[in-house]
Amino acid sequence: MTGQGVRDIRPSEWEGDVRARLVAGDEAALGEVYDQFSSFVHGLALRVIGDDRAAEDVTQDVFVSVWEKPAAFEPSRGSLRTWLATLAHRRAVDYVRREEARRRRAQRDANRPATTPDVEEMALALVTAERVRTALDTLPDEQRQAIHLAYFGGKTYRQVAEVLGIPEGTAKSRLRLGLRRVAMSLEAEGAGAWA
Repeated sequence: MTGQGVRDIRPSEWEGDVRARLVAGDEAALGEVYDQFSSFVHGLALRVIGDDRAAEDVTQDVFVSVWEKPAAFEPSRGSLRTWLATLAHRRAVDYVRREEARRRRAQRDANRPATTPDVEEMALALVTAERVRTALDTLPDEQRQAIHLAYFGGKTYRQVAEVLGIPEGTAKSRLRLGLRRVAMSLEAEGAGAWA
């Protein structure tokens, strides 16, 4: 302690050296840190989580983080051990929170009454799908291709234009005209009354 109770933090020579080596991408430095602190990190995670396999995952995650972001460790702000403990604790707490949320969702889903499919709704959906397929078959090839790419292929109108090698405005027009024709065909067949 110095002055008014402010702690004078002096990084160890090894911590400064290992940080510099990690920042430079030295795998041996990561091995040294792992050898020295992995059991400590694992033990801390295990105390928080209470599950060995999950604690192993957290331990791995902590050391991956050390490897990916070694500059995040600032020896002037605290020891490497303290920094690793902070990382391990945060990740372990996050794991516990995720698991708790997953359990709550599972419990909520288990308490929902099982719904049986409505036979009439299923039949109506099948009939409607067949009518839509029939209406699509009557479209000109360009419109049918554009609709298939957009609605069955999950493509945007820009992607449709790219795939078909046409301007974006043309792709939009083909989609709009094709959908209008399908809607008119379904209305003419009385599908509008079913919907």
